[in-house]
Amino acid sequence: MSRLWSRFGIRALAVALLLVGAGGGYHLGQGRDAQERGISAQLAADAGQEEIEFLKERHREYTAATAQQREAQRIAAEKAAAAARTEADRARKATDAANRKKREEKERNAAPPPFTGPIPASCNAYSGNRKTGCALLLSSGFGLDQMPCLDKLWTKESGWNHKARNPSSGAYGIPQAYPGTKMKSAGADWQTNPATQIKWGLGYIKGRYDDPCGAWAHSEETGSY
Repeated sequence: MSRLWSRFGIRALAVALLLVGAGGGYHLGQGRDAQERGISAQLAADAGQEEIEFLKERHREYTAATAQQREAQRIAAEKAAAAARTEADRARKATDAANRKKREEKERNAAPPPFTGPIPASCNAYSGNRKTGCALLLSSGFGLDQMPCLDKLWTKESGWNHKARNPSSGAYGIPQAYPGTKMKSAGADWQTNPATQIKWGLGYIKGRYDDPCGAWAHSEETGSY
């Protein structure tokens, strides 16, 4: 009897151990599957994070490249605008110079209007610096018909005062030379000698306006000669 129970006990123990092993194997299998699923999930999460970081980096690179392109476009636009302003200024200056040249040529070529005032019979019609001016006018090759124009011109400029000085410009003498030192070419006594000033003034008029009536016409038109 004891041998029979002993045999049954061994078999029961073997079955129990088998069941425990099977159960343990089942639980171990479940644990392994869960572990593998966790690893897979972690790998997927890591891959997703890398993808996100990659996309972020590409976005940063695109933003930086776009900013550089915009800055380059801005600089190019500023340079183009500056070049356009420079060219416009150059063209304006060229146009102004051309117009000024045309005006000067027109003034040089324009015939002065004929003088309609009374012409003196001789220089005896004048006195003082005017009489000296009349005599030098004739000796310079001008006709007596130019004297009324010269009289009006230098009456307007200085009143025939050989010490007249313009306080604002510094012009000096009967012809109002500017600067007065220009009259040195006619004589060292240019500051005090009316004849020296008149000689210089007649030379200036002849070289620039041909004659006193031409100088007077220009003075009437522009306010100076």
